[in-house]
Amino acid sequence: EAVSGAQLIAQALRAQNIEYMFGIVGIPVTEIAIAAQAAGVKYVGMRNEQAACYAASAVGYLTGRPGVCLVVSGPGFLHALGGMANATINCWPLIVIGGSSDRNQETMGAFQEFPQVEAGRLYNKLSVRPSSLEVIPAVIEKAVRTSMYGRPGSCYIDIPGDFVNLQVNKSSVKYVECCLPPPVSMAEHSAVSKAASIIALAKQPLLIIGKGAAYSHAENNIRKLVELCGLPFLPTPMAKGVVPDNHPNCVAAARSMALQHADVIILLGARLNWILHFGLPPRYRQDVKVIQIDICAEELGNNVMPAATLLGDINAVTQQLLEEFNKRSWKYPSNSEWWKKLRGKIKNNEERSKGLALQKSLPMNYYTVFHHIRELIPKDCILVSEGANTMDIGRTMLPNFYPRQRLDAGTFGTMGVGLGFAIAAAVVARDRTPGRRVVCIEGDSAFGFSGMELETICRYNLPILIIVVNNNGIYTGLDANSWEEMLKFGDPATCVPPVSLLPNAHYEKIMSAFGGKGYFVKTPEELQNALKASVSDKQTPSLINVMIDPQSERKKQEFPWLTRSNL
Repeated sequence: EAVSGAQLIAQALRAQNIEYMFGIVGIPVTEIAIAAQAAGVKYVGMRNEQAACYAASAVGYLTGRPGVCLVVSGPGFLHALGGMANATINCWPLIVIGGSSDRNQETMGAFQEFPQVEAGRLYNKLSVRPSSLEVIPAVIEKAVRTSMYGRPGSCYIDIPGDFVNLQVNKSSVKYVECCLPPPVSMAEHSAVSKAASIIALAKQPLLIIGKGAAYSHAENNIRKLVELCGLPFLPTPMAKGVVPDNHPNCVAAARSMALQHADVIILLGARLNWILHFGLPPRYRQDVKVIQIDICAEELGNNVMPAATLLGDINAVTQQLLEEFNKRSWKYPSNSEWWKKLRGKIKNNEERSKGLALQKSLPMNYYTVFHHIRELIPKDCILVSEGANTMDIGRTMLPNFYPRQRLDAGTFGTMGVGLGFAIAAAVVARDRTPGRRVVCIEGDSAFGFSGMELETICRYNLPILIIVVNNNGIYTGLDANSWEEMLKFGDPATCVPPVSLLPNAHYEKIMSAFGGKGYFVKTPEELQNALKASVSDKQTPSLINVMIDPQSERKKQEFPWLTRSNL
């Protein structure tokens, strides 16, 4: 009995428990998508390979099993590189399958010919081309396994165009079983007890929870550790919700102070990169003791020499620490000077935000908009957030109560991820947690990177709520009058500020053009009405275009966003 290359790929993906494929079909991969659907893999056709790749990578983070991105050769492959890099830098499992030119035309200048396997090596843990049809199942098993084992990342499989419809006898195919779940490693006992001793002597301890902790499903153990030891904790942006943001031990509202004065910091699946200011002074004490818990040995000791290193799975190592502290029955005193300082700072910062949120002036500012969003969106929704000010202020103003329910620009700071992430979250939620809403909050500039994915959202009828916080620009914009004045000076290319976008752009009309619901809002009342209508309609995708003050910024007038103190 004969089987085609496309069928082999599809069946092998299904055998490895792959459920979702995102992509854009064309020569030579169309048959692969058709075969995937026949094999029981869900296929979501996107409008740009970049968004497709971002969507597939988010599936990996949300489910722990990679999504697949399917692209055509040459330009199609190249447009997916952004998603591969983003996945690898965020440590998310992903499989990209790219068509390539027929083998007998290599070096001849074939249609869309490009050295894809070599190009893929920079962005992926593994970049391979099967040497024959017979080995396709084994190569796919290796790619899926590699994407998940150790520190997760992206893997690329190159499929020559002539493989897709080529047939081979089933009996000669090297079929393989589904790979085992990633093995769980634990830290050495001496390191665990050393870490516990350092924590127990801390005067000003701080636990930092990273998205590695969210990925390893360590929420129950981490919450137990926080409560057993009475530790203040700080989540990195995507780790919000591992322990709920409203937990009394959360010190996110005093972030800068907590980092600057902590004498012992426990890193749970978080890296000392730009997001945490590298662990260096003046953001940290010169003599800070760092206890680093990570799945990747090469990460240990980056930028700061750790006082203790615990190599292993975050959930398993947290369990080891719990067992150690259960023996010691030590708890950090809640009436310490450190807690008093932290609580004072939290109160102070929250009052400043509240003051800004309750300003009645029009146009609205970011804080007012987020105040109303926070009041009206479901507590268990999945929040997707991207933009500069929109993402930064949204992170402080919008709480997460559950793990893996905040997706944003991440370690790579990638703009354009929002709609792909939202589509992935909605597709996964539909299967696993029906009724859970996805709310995607975008800056107007961030929305522009993949705005055409609104058609995808409407085509698959995903009831995503998109809120575009529109300030007519990147960081800041111009109001309509200033814009008109500016145009009097001549060609916009010579006189319009590079950060400006067209004022009062009606992004909501793109949503209504595809059959979703669009709202254009300028006042808090209009915003509340649009939010209530969108949240109560659980069937229809909607977009609320919220006009805010083009000059609205965050509390401290700092700029540009990369240097900001509380990223």
